[in-house]
Amino acid sequence: MAFEDLKAELALLINQMENQPEDSHELYMQVREKLNEMRAFGMPLPEDLVRLEEELEASFAAEQETKKG
Repeated sequence: MAFEDLKAELALLINQMENQPEDSHELYMQVREKLNEMRAFGMPLPEDLVRLEEELEASFAAEQETKKG
């Protein structure tokens, strides 16, 4: 997949995330998948999306900890 195609897909995912916060887990997984594709191809990663991925992952991990205890 071309770099420009990946960038366009990521932009679409971000837009969906902003418009449909109830699906944040699914969108997080899609963002993560696209970033992993970019990593696999050795493409540069947009810092803001990497930061978003990390923040969402931390948020979901905190959610899980709250449910456990």
